[in-house]
Amino acid sequence: MLSSKTARTGGRRLTEREWDRALRIQTMGREDETGAKYMPYEPTPYAVLQRLADSGFIRPEDHLLDYGCGKGRAAIFLAARTGCRATGIDRSAKLVAMAEANRAAAGRAARVRFVCASAERYDPRDENVFFFFNPFSEEVLRIALRRVARACAQARLIFYYPSEAYAACLEEAAWLRPAGEIDCRDLFGGSDPRERILIYDADGFASSD
Repeated sequence: MLSSKTARTGGRRLTEREWDRALRIQTMGREDETGAKYMPYEPTPYAVLQRLADSGFIRPEDHLLDYGCGKGRAAIFLAARTGCRATGIDRSAKLVAMAEANRAAAGRAARVRFVCASAERYDPRDENVFFFFNPFSEEVLRIALRRVARACAQARLIFYYPSEAYAACLEEAAWLRPAGEIDCRDLFGGSDPRERILIYDADGFASSD
């Protein structure tokens, strides 16, 4: 498991590039591998992932599914930091190939896998924690949520930087209940109300408390 001691150098927080170097991966940059309903690849900031990993909402026994995994940053980092297993899916074969290269470089083959698949067609297997960083439209989100609801009696869903459309969609999902919120505004020195992580549980999921 990745030690929290690697999170700082000389008392300061690591930069994005330094985190990539520490993990031996390359996840910087933006990629426009999109469709009409899919957003460009943009990696989740490491500071956000670190705060999520330290929150206790992801446990070593969990299996995380990262929707729109791109180059694999979130899956690789969260598996390394929490000890969970992680699967990343993305509709872009190019990005999945880059994620696979990062997985090999990071030495995470035993805990992480990547699949080229769209959210509309992917049926969760034994994944029980689901991570979203606005990877696609509200229309696709509704389809993904239906697939999660059918496949999982117990599930935890985690949303970073949720849009108003995402928040409204989650409020309409009667099978989900709010389980927590992680404020991330201080990480970026601003007051953007979207700088937060929302956590929802399906009824019956064990609390992280």
